[in-house]
Amino acid sequence: MTNRTNRGLPLMISFAFLLITCTVNAQPKAPELFTYRELVQLYEQETPPPALQEKLLRILTTPFVSNRASSRGVKPLLPATPNLGRSLRVVEWNIERGLEYDAVRAAFSGPNSFAKFIDSTDSPRGSKERDAILKQVALMREADVIVLNEVDWGMKRSDYRNIAADLATALGMNYAYGVEFVEVDPIALGIEKFEELSEKDRRELGLEITVDQNRYRGLHGSAILSRFPLQNVRLQPFEYQAHDWYNKELKSVQAIEQGKRKAGEVVFREKVQREVRRGGRMMLTAEIVDERIPGGRVTIVATHLEDRTKPEGRRKQLEELLSKIRETNGAVVVAGDMNTSTHDGTPLSLGRAIKNRLGSKSFWARQGLELLIGTKIPTLLLTGMNTYRTQADPTVRDIPLVAKNPEADFFETLKDFRFSDGNSFDFRGQRERAIGNNDGPLANSNQRGDKGFITTYEVERTIAFVGKFKLDWIFVKPLSLTEPYAKDEPHRFAPHFGRTLKELNEALKDRISDHAPIMVDLPLAEPQLNGTPATTGRN
Repeated sequence: MTNRTNRGLPLMISFAFLLITCTVNAQPKAPELFTYRELVQLYEQETPPPALQEKLLRILTTPFVSNRASSRGVKPLLPATPNLGRSLRVVEWNIERGLEYDAVRAAFSGPNSFAKFIDSTDSPRGSKERDAILKQVALMREADVIVLNEVDWGMKRSDYRNIAADLATALGMNYAYGVEFVEVDPIALGIEKFEELSEKDRRELGLEITVDQNRYRGLHGSAILSRFPLQNVRLQPFEYQAHDWYNKELKSVQAIEQGKRKAGEVVFREKVQREVRRGGRMMLTAEIVDERIPGGRVTIVATHLEDRTKPEGRRKQLEELLSKIRETNGAVVVAGDMNTSTHDGTPLSLGRAIKNRLGSKSFWARQGLELLIGTKIPTLLLTGMNTYRTQADPTVRDIPLVAKNPEADFFETLKDFRFSDGNSFDFRGQRERAIGNNDGPLANSNQRGDKGFITTYEVERTIAFVGKFKLDWIFVKPLSLTEPYAKDEPHRFAPHFGRTLKELNEALKDRISDHAPIMVDLPLAEPQLNGTPATTGRN
């Protein structure tokens, strides 16, 4: 690496100056993409030239927006169920970079498409299990708003696809895409030397990581897809970045490399798990304006909070997000991977880390260099009933010295928050409005099971409850709700029958993603349940 000077200066653009808001309905021109040489420069030079810094600033603060589907006449589906009537259905899914793009596309395309897809794989299913999966696909197909995390653009691991644009085109939807990170790790760029390995392994891995420099874009972020036109789209990086994805990731390997001839295995492990990036966590916001929506408008906020920090760091990012939407009138939906693991860093097996670096069809994913790293080893082995309690339900009370829950302040912050119009997020959990007839906080918007929530993330090899977490959430501010638990206040456009679609996600032998999709219905009129769960609420 070269030109590592001015270490006292910020290692990347100061996020105090990144809050350039890209507003107005006529979206600004899309930012210019990087050349491959510029991406290598962003890796090699701690302080890039001013022109390149300005280019980085623009790509981290300017969303890519396309409303072409609406210009072609695409209309929202607004699916109807017997007791809810017509609803806006929202799906949130961390798609793990889009490694299994074909499966993701099929999952949103309807039962017939997905049935053909799984029939072509090596994942045979019994008829009962198959029916359950296809019912979930049918629900996904009718989502008019989709929030996606971990969305690649121009990465070898995901076949250089522009995942957001390709998926939106396939589904006939509009989209907004916000860049969270510019991927400049030497493995991703194809310039890693692997000097700690044997000559044979170096040669083989060198060939495996070689990239197409003309197709490599190095972008990674979040997206909002919608059958409604997307207006007033903004991309806002957080001022508070809990992890320095450039400098800290570089240093994670440097010290070990000093003794690499004696610790080749350790160096290799660190390189697999390292990700050198420019950028940081952010929020992508878009508005939908339609007379059928209560209040005529709903604001969609997509975010992905930091995993490499303690819960306090995620709470600070949540507080910043809330401060930016406090003045929002009308309904609000906040969705994304909140990384509420109660720990610093989401557990990840080395096998999954390898898949994340090069993709599911790579040499590493097939063989895993087993002699060096073993197979599917969870990085976190947790024990104790309190761990189970907080993994399955990170909303539970923090009881000092008895039952600690480091994530409790996150949910207390959300529950206590009030918008400038006096309204709150919906924390209600009522049996007749929740999947499985389960009650408890947030049960209407996020599916609960017999004990805590249905978890959304799992490492590859779980041990009982170990390695299962509720990380992904949908939080809704209805048009009018002055108290988060006010059961007697209106339920119009309030969350109903929040669901976690684990069966669908596990339709493939290796899963579609390491996260399961979640969904919720927001009824356009006051629902008439008459004490009976709606059809969409049955298991």
